[in-house]
Amino acid sequence: MLFMKSDRPISDADWQATAEPVRQYIVSLEDELRAIKTQNDKLEKNNEKLEKQKRQNSTNSSKPPSSDPPYNKPKREKPKGERKPGGQKGHPGHGQMLLTPNNTQNVMPKCCGCGLHSSDWDNLRPFHTHQHIELPEIEMDITHFVLHQGQCPRCGKIVKAQVPEAFSTGYGPRFCAFIAELSGIKAMSRRNVQQLVHSVFDIKIATGTIQKVIDRASEAIASTYERIGQVARSSECNFIDETSWFEKHNLQWLWVMVNTMVAFFRIDPKRSKQAFLELIADWKGILISDGYGLYCKWVHGRQTCLAHLIRKAKALIESRKLNERRGGKLILAHLNTLIEFSKNKPPPLKWERFYNSLLLILSLFEDDTDDAGRLARQIIREIDALWTFLEHDGVEPTNNRAERSLRFGVLWRKCSLGTQSDKGNRWVERILSVKETCRLRDKATFPFLVECLECYFAGISVDVSWI
Repeated sequence: MLFMKSDRPISDADWQATAEPVRQYIVSLEDELRAIKTQNDKLEKNNEKLEKQKRQNSTNSSKPPSSDPPYNKPKREKPKGERKPGGQKGHPGHGQMLLTPNNTQNVMPKCCGCGLHSSDWDNLRPFHTHQHIELPEIEMDITHFVLHQGQCPRCGKIVKAQVPEAFSTGYGPRFCAFIAELSGIKAMSRRNVQQLVHSVFDIKIATGTIQKVIDRASEAIASTYERIGQVARSSECNFIDETSWFEKHNLQWLWVMVNTMVAFFRIDPKRSKQAFLELIADWKGILISDGYGLYCKWVHGRQTCLAHLIRKAKALIESRKLNERRGGKLILAHLNTLIEFSKNKPPPLKWERFYNSLLLILSLFEDDTDDAGRLARQIIREIDALWTFLEHDGVEPTNNRAERSLRFGVLWRKCSLGTQSDKGNRWVERILSVKETCRLRDKATFPFLVECLECYFAGISVDVSWI
């Protein structure tokens, strides 16, 4: 500490010879300077923290791209040899497919430039089919069930007819599936669904009725949701992540457990070990996740997300401190090499050189007290989980699959501000699971929702063998 007794540029004899009032004044100045230095150190730390926060964006932190300010978007460097946008030479085409026509019209050429009309030709043949698609005028299928009553001639009681069970709700499975598609798959608000139904079908429907339809759809897909959970919990490896959710403005957490086959969502009030165990049940496979402390304690095989570590290394490169910039560049280079290994598995000699180089870099920064040291120590703690993807098929080096699955849920939360009840939470986790699982299987959601609701109204189980 500066300005201590031993640091004064005068001898002890001269200090004792100094008048007492002067010595007291000097001591007071020393105390004041010490306080100023302490305050200055605190302000410098706060300023450094604020500068780091200001530099944060989607490329050097866990912030989503939507949070990047439009006036300060991070510039994307064009990689050397990057291909031009659009279809590449030799790629398989995805042209418009010819659909089964309702009618066909033969179009003949009018006449030749020489003046001879085509009616005089005998060599006409088709050379091209032009397909024209139009939305027909929608006419709803409306059935009135006129209920009758009569008096029993034997006992005199009035007997009334009952609406057939399959039609008791007033709305058929296709119409209900359409509302469920808009509300869940497209995340439209009840009011927007109401306006669209009125605009397209000329049907006035109350928002409360829309909610009842959604409640039925939620019950109809409940067995599908359970099946998705069973498949997820039996997979060899899973990507797991979580994001915030809100129920009546109270913080909740939207969890996802996803693999190449299914995506299983669950909303829990907590971001805790218990919530994690409720999600996975008895699953004990390979976990692919970020560096959240709960995940780091997983003992059944784990792959840490290299993308999260890469973003931290990029943040170090933008630091004002030389040691942090140096550490960031060296660590980033090795992490990028690991990503390249996921595309081309290295031969033993190349891997040994990389491994020794990584250990050397980490040892150089391990004891530092700055952010470079903290990142080096984190990588050392998770070093056994850095390259699991090289040892097991189906394991990826990043947790991007889980983050992509959560993306729609995040957008839904931002638009709707969450849910209003536990029943709403069940709808969200069920429809998100169906939506993402259908996407992973390249399966259309609307026909499946129709099938679920048809089975629901008929009181039978829907076929979930495809999951």
